[in-house]
Amino acid sequence: MHYLDNAATTRVLPEAAEAAVHAMCEEFGNPSSLHRMGLEASHLLEDSRRTVASALGCLPEEVYFTACGTESTNISLRGTAHLNRHKKGRIITTEIEHAATVNTAKQLATDGFDVVFLAPDATGHITPEVLSEALTEDTILLSCQLVNNEIGTVQPVEQLGKLLKAKAPKALFHIDAVQGLCRVRLTPKKWNCDLMSVSGHKIGAPKGIGALYVKKGLRLPPLTFGGGQERGMRPGTEAVPNIAAFAKACEIRMAHFDEDYAHVQALADYLKQQVAAELPDAVINGEGDIPHVVNLSMPGCKSEVMLHVLEGDEVYISSGSACSKGKQSGVLKALGLPKARTDSALRVSFAPFNTKEDVNAFVAAVKKGAKMFRR
Repeated sequence: MHYLDNAATTRVLPEAAEAAVHAMCEEFGNPSSLHRMGLEASHLLEDSRRTVASALGCLPEEVYFTACGTESTNISLRGTAHLNRHKKGRIITTEIEHAATVNTAKQLATDGFDVVFLAPDATGHITPEVLSEALTEDTILLSCQLVNNEIGTVQPVEQLGKLLKAKAPKALFHIDAVQGLCRVRLTPKKWNCDLMSVSGHKIGAPKGIGALYVKKGLRLPPLTFGGGQERGMRPGTEAVPNIAAFAKACEIRMAHFDEDYAHVQALADYLKQQVAAELPDAVINGEGDIPHVVNLSMPGCKSEVMLHVLEGDEVYISSGSACSKGKQSGVLKALGLPKARTDSALRVSFAPFNTKEDVNAFVAAVKKGAKMFRR
């Protein structure tokens, strides 16, 4: 089996699974309870918060646990909108965001907010010049990804954040760092970032746990109401087992950050070499600023059919975002790519456990599929 769809989700680390089981079976108290079991769970919760904060490059009190990256992004966008519900104002995002941002922004547009979607350049980057043209005095929010989930582009968030604060000082800056956590060193303060979304299942934690960085001093209204957990930002009994697993995954991934990055870089380089040698018709899409995501097209070979061919050889990849299943890639379309390339796109996404054998299996399966198309 060759799993190369790690941008969709990845294997749970054994140590993270052990941390979850320990929290479920040993320190299983409610963190809000005042007895010993509750206090033990509360201590585990706060220890985990400190570990995740270290990975996020922020203070523990700036970390709020959620169920996923989508929830974190919704709290950010809808919370900012609620703070500005009387004056409305402009919300700026991009054409190549994850569906969590795009669809939330579209909903806010129906509520009367002036929503602007910035177009990327041909490589998938949002330039400061494009942002500058869109900024107005009534801009209340800029939201963009750190790392694009389909083509691996890293946005110049430091430049964008600096420009935002210079031209619209009261506007908030939200970064979707779901694909960047433990792949890029996160420095929200350096980026002038106010809000940042991350997710656990992209780095080896179970599904069902995410986090939101909220800059110290900023207070957003909650989307839901309840017992006041997570300092009122996200009420509901905390999922301590998932949180403990998330912290363990962060700890392991950050401890091996440099060696993991070098390993994945070597795999991406090897993939591109093999593609050039064995698949001369293939075209790489985007610049792929990080090696973890490589997007390529095989013009004339439909993505959906190719995926089934690869699955037959136990090679698992995707054609784009797992959250936009069955739809044409809005990211590749925004890059201005012809339909022949958007319809034949394949996304390979690596994790530290991948090997050259996985790459070889992928290239061989695509080569076989391409021959079938040309019969």
